[in-house]
Amino acid sequence: MGREIHNASARKLRALIVDDEESILQLVAMALRYDGWEVESAATGAEGLEKLRSFKPDVAVLDIMLPDFDGVQLLSRIRGEGYLVPVLFLTALDSVDDRVNGLTAGGDDYMVKPFSLEELIARLRALVRRAQLLQDEQPDPMLRLGDLILNEDSYEVERGGDLIELTTTEFELLRYLMRNPRRVLSKAQILDRVWSYDFTGKPSVVELYISYLRKKIDDGRTPMIHTVRGAGYMIKAAEK
Repeated sequence: MGREIHNASARKLRALIVDDEESILQLVAMALRYDGWEVESAATGAEGLEKLRSFKPDVAVLDIMLPDFDGVQLLSRIRGEGYLVPVLFLTALDSVDDRVNGLTAGGDDYMVKPFSLEELIARLRALVRRAQLLQDEQPDPMLRLGDLILNEDSYEVERGGDLIELTTTEFELLRYLMRNPRRVLSKAQILDRVWSYDFTGKPSVVELYISYLRKKIDDGRTPMIHTVRGAGYMIKAAEK
């Protein structure tokens, strides 16, 4: 998945631009390419998410007002899939509340249109440098909750020292739960983060996969995955 922030020192930097204004896409892409970057662009949130998965940029530039879903929602989906790529919002929304909302949602920087291309490029380079420094610190890939351990690098899960085999979807569901311990997650939230925005199946798939997880994680042990009636699901360390 997308935990990696790719080492950009040995190759061209990569930028993804998501904006529904063709003139902005062309202007920013031309300036970045002239500065030596590799660039991909998208005009919708859905296209942007697909290109982020395949292109794996070092930094992303997102407009907030997109035709399908807004840039804040796009960022939420990017983070939900585990991508740590730094994000700069580039938008016409210029109120203090807009800036605060964008940064609170997980954005790393915020610029208002009209803007200086030189400043934009300088900010993007600064974001990449900061991300590289964070990567060099080698964060722990392990998620731990009681005796349950999930390794995001090797895709291995164990409980009480016993290795547990999970499908890809089961792993992603467990990872989302473990990233939010003791927090009630609704079916809608789980569908959005685990099955993504374009899922067309029934919400009951969440119940089905929760039951699969319980059989593998909780079977014969003190339960960790709990149903909160009318609200959703929660994981917490087993009480001794």
